[in-house]
Amino acid sequence: MVQADIPASSQLTIEELKTKIKRLNSKGGQLKMELHDLAEGLPTDFEQIMEVASKTYELYRELDELKKELKAREQ
Repeated sequence: MVQADIPASSQLTIEELKTKIKRLNSKGGQLKMELHDLAEGLPTDFEQIMEVASKTYELYRELDELKKELKAREQ
């Protein structure tokens, strides 16, 4: 889920990391709600669950890495 126009996290300043984390937290909330809505609507649109779940997993994996990096830099 790395975007080409955003530098690697090791090249970001602490403030840029915080901004990226905030943005990913917001996007994560949206994806969680989308998964929730899909689950509530089962069996309708069950085909979309794996795609949304995969996006959600990748986002939270990246978010976890960024939070760990931010914590390490702030120490």
